[in-house]
Amino acid sequence: MDRKSIIIIIVAVALYFALSPVIDHFFPSKQMAVTAPPVPAKVASAPETSTNLSSNAPPAGPADAAVAARPESSAPEQILTISNADLIWHFTSRGGGLKEVELIHYPAVIRKPGTPKSETNLPASLNHNAPLPVMAVMGEKLQGDGDFTMSRQGDAVHFERTLASGLRVVKEFQVSSNYLFKASVQLENTTAQPLRVPDRDVIIGTATAAGALDDPSAMGAFWYNGLKSRKILDSWFANRTLGCIPGTPRWHDEEGASNVVWAAIHNQFFALAAIPSNAAPEVIIDKIRVLPPPLNGPTNSTSSYLTNGYQTALVYPMTVLAPHKSLETSFLVYAGPKEYKRLAEIGQAMGNNLDLIMDFTGMMGFFSKLLLWSMNELNELGLGYGLAIIAITVIIKVVFWPLTNASTKSQKRMQALQPQLKAIADKYKDDSGKRNEKTMEFYKQNKLNPMGGCVPMLIQLPVMYGFYYMMRGAIELRGAHFLWAFDLSQPDTVAVIAGFPINPMPLIMGATQLWQSHTMPPSPGMDPGQQKMMRWLPVMMIAIFYKMSAGLVLYWTVSNVLSILQMKVTRTASKAASINNIYNSLG
Repeated sequence: MDRKSIIIIIVAVALYFALSPVIDHFFPSKQMAVTAPPVPAKVASAPETSTNLSSNAPPAGPADAAVAARPESSAPEQILTISNADLIWHFTSRGGGLKEVELIHYPAVIRKPGTPKSETNLPASLNHNAPLPVMAVMGEKLQGDGDFTMSRQGDAVHFERTLASGLRVVKEFQVSSNYLFKASVQLENTTAQPLRVPDRDVIIGTATAAGALDDPSAMGAFWYNGLKSRKILDSWFANRTLGCIPGTPRWHDEEGASNVVWAAIHNQFFALAAIPSNAAPEVIIDKIRVLPPPLNGPTNSTSSYLTNGYQTALVYPMTVLAPHKSLETSFLVYAGPKEYKRLAEIGQAMGNNLDLIMDFTGMMGFFSKLLLWSMNELNELGLGYGLAIIAITVIIKVVFWPLTNASTKSQKRMQALQPQLKAIADKYKDDSGKRNEKTMEFYKQNKLNPMGGCVPMLIQLPVMYGFYYMMRGAIELRGAHFLWAFDLSQPDTVAVIAGFPINPMPLIMGATQLWQSHTMPPSPGMDPGQQKMMRWLPVMMIAIFYKMSAGLVLYWTVSNVLSILQMKVTRTASKAASINNIYNSLG
């Protein structure tokens, strides 16, 4: 197998991973028209633990029939806003929970330098446009009118409501630091008789995009059973065969067997994870429809269409409370960036592997963590993330130089001996068994390994995919500048003409790919049709990479340039060796 065949395999695998979002982009699901009620802008809160109480805020935007019922009430909704150095919490009386949490240090949309300051850009948020607040309790006779009495008690927010059955629902939220807060749900029987408490769902939240440019295929839910994590993305709900053949869509997933250590919702760069004090019995994930984030951030949108959200909840079974007894469930909640180092520290401290939200698993996950660590270490030494990516690419090329050099030499030897191989094939063309036997004897006599040009490339594949997965969700690259790219986590769009984005870096990458293809001689035995197809490979690569992150395209471009330099060095060394051999033979 030659180098170009390996590239075709790489492209095929890349197409497999990229096919689902490409289909969604060119063949989107039918949009559903809605009319959004007006929602007032949030009241800004002062730095460090500030509070604002509003009593005239109507519910958030609507959702279609796939959305679980939101708490209904004729009473005005009250919003309590608390902030610290990292987060802004917006609590609501409607459902008694956390309506939305905003991340102060992370804008919803990364703006180009020079964007007018008059254009608003709110912080990125979690559970935005969700039908239910975090820690809403849903179940038969539990929802009621949805109104809670809400009050602030020091650094805590207290909710309370007593149902007609005599069941009192009490919730507490304790604000903390490091993107963490505590929450508890207490059910109390206030009657003198045993009280049946039905099955109930405790809402973790709804995964929605932080900004309109987020990758929708990187949004969904995770849960961990103490041994391994399980991710539920849109591809699971789409239920396509082989990733492309339409199947019967799914809208609901229910998993777990009293082993849910934690569950989380997430988008491309941020996550909200609930860690119960004791493993929960089950977790459910529902695909629902929500208002999309507008281009300038998670403002109150009046958009006329809906997009996907993923509502997740922990499920607790029916129980009977004795008279004047209570049942309490407590949680530690993380609401912040998908930052591997921070999540790993929290997970190690609690022994729950919370960093699995990053999806760095298996061999590719090992390389993703190694590459991310290397990139951050180089950045701390003073290199910008763009230069750090270039440095890592150079290091990878140096490390794999012996393998790629051996691969190149193997290809050259195979090409030089191609006439003899063709002669064997022609001589035994009617006897495949004999032909294979003589071919293997020829390989053995000439000390050739037919896989010599293939194995080195295959060994490098985990590193390549590790780089891809690392860059896809690295919060460190969000907003990182390099040359004209103002955000290495997004395409390097410099202009939009007639609705089509102009991204220079994939075009440069395609040019280097074309240059590379011309520096390599045709593979032995490749027919003219295959050679013509290979000439179109750079165009295919441009199409694949055109909307990928600038950081990933930068890595591939630099890798192409280094491969070209390596080919030239190898050829120069080979010519020098040949001249030296001739000189030695003469003298």
